[in-house]
Amino acid sequence: MRYLKPFFMITDIGFILYWFVTFFHLIPVSAAFKDYDNPIIIAWNWSFFPLDILISITGLLSLYLHKKGQTLWKNVALSSLVLTFCSGLQAISFWVFTQDFDPVWWSFNLFLMIYPLFFIWKLITE
Repeated sequence: MRYLKPFFMITDIGFILYWFVTFFHLIPVSAAFKDYDNPIIIAWNWSFFPLDILISITGLLSLYLHKKGQTLWKNVALSSLVLTFCSGLQAISFWVFTQDFDPVWWSFNLFLMIYPLFFIWKLITE
């Protein structure tokens, strides 16, 4: 858990901040991904909101449960990690299909795909 905690804090708080910034339209157009102002792309992006918030809730809840000594933390953490991987995979898949490569947005989403794999394996094999 020592190594997992910072990843959860960065990811879960990062998602909350991202959606706050997105809701208030604080991302400059120059930093946004391709077609960020297209209504279909806006709907696609917002379709991630429930998933990303669920990731944040489960990630932060698992930290709380771990702190309280509850063994349920592992199941909640595993759920958060699997959902995190799925969130990154969905975004990367979309951009592969649309042949859109932006290194900044890809790096964020590859992070979401890759880091959970190490911890999923560790939680499953413990």
